[in-house]
Amino acid sequence: MKAVVLGGGGLTGRCSVRDLVRGGRFEHVVVGDLDVPLAESAAKAAGPTAQALRVDVRDPASLGHALSGADVCVNAVQYQFNLDVMAGCLAANVPYLDFGGLFHMTRRQLEWNARFRDAGLVAIPGLGQVPGVSNVLAAQAVEGMEKVEAIIIRDGWRDFTENGPEVLFTWSPSTFLDEMVLPAMIWHDGAYVEAPAMSGAEEYDFPEPVGRTRVYRTLHSEPATLPHTLAAGHVAHVEWKEGGPGIEVLRTMALLGLASDRPVPLRAGPVVPREFTLALLKREGLLGIPKGVTPNDWEVMDIEVRGVVNGRPETRHALGRFPPRPDWGLSATEYAVGIGGSVGAEMLVGGAVRATGVVPPEVAIPAAPFRAELAARGIATTIVPLEPPLPRVDPHKNPFGKA
Repeated sequence: MKAVVLGGGGLTGRCSVRDLVRGGRFEHVVVGDLDVPLAESAAKAAGPTAQALRVDVRDPASLGHALSGADVCVNAVQYQFNLDVMAGCLAANVPYLDFGGLFHMTRRQLEWNARFRDAGLVAIPGLGQVPGVSNVLAAQAVEGMEKVEAIIIRDGWRDFTENGPEVLFTWSPSTFLDEMVLPAMIWHDGAYVEAPAMSGAEEYDFPEPVGRTRVYRTLHSEPATLPHTLAAGHVAHVEWKEGGPGIEVLRTMALLGLASDRPVPLRAGPVVPREFTLALLKREGLLGIPKGVTPNDWEVMDIEVRGVVNGRPETRHALGRFPPRPDWGLSATEYAVGIGGSVGAEMLVGGAVRATGVVPPEVAIPAAPFRAELAARGIATTIVPLEPPLPRVDPHKNPFGKA
């Protein structure tokens, strides 16, 4: 079998590559990337069944060549290219998943449902960590509720890394900077409502090892699907909040226009701020964990669900705790997003996913086997009070052994 990971040399794609190779289900794992040295590095770290390949997803011929004979495509490229990759998968007759579309792209992807259904294919938008794990857990958390009054997804992180840089991107800087300035979309009483980016500041007590963290509303993909797929569409309120070290710095960078696509005229010629920012971060070694630094950041997701069970109000918390992967040189986010994609890919080719069309994770992915695979990879999940609380952890002890 053959898996193709597009953007496989990037921060999260390389984790999917490594996990797919380790799982042994695929005889070939293609590490497709526009940056050939990054693809070669990811393939070398993963093992002999991984093969680096230059792929430009904007070029149908290049994309078609990469997807030829593939059994599944994991799309880890920048979300603006999701539709390009989906078109390539339709042409090549390949099942598809990605790591998120930042709400608006996700909504556009859902409009392709009939095309994929008519082709007998499935496409799963947003099957990483958040979105992804968050969607699957939210679906389980509302089971048995006659009415869902609110789903509030909060995500917080804390960094225990020693001797690391003060500013570091372990997730797409373009996406993160977009979250800092684009209006958040909240589902409330049957309609979407815009809220200013980074509004609704709240001090929230996350389970250990994150603890008390200030979170803010930002644009995210979960509200694009959960109000329409859970509790027969009878969900009154859905919103997303996030926060942790460095988020205020990101907000400042975005407000300064460093993520803008509008060229700035300079004496040497026009410069696109977003392109300059990405090039600068790469030059300064701020994309991913630098060499010589052992990652030790942790992330916790807390989905608060308020609803009615047997005529009485009930509150549940679906929790996910995401460790770093020091022995692979991966931060918590890099590891969790990549694992969501690799587990999803294995489930797609293994027959666990029965859906066709463009189907969000909370509908397409069976929760029990998905969570079991996460647990086998060190990612703990639970739904309180229906299940036991998260087990205690020592954030200074590597859960995967020596780095």
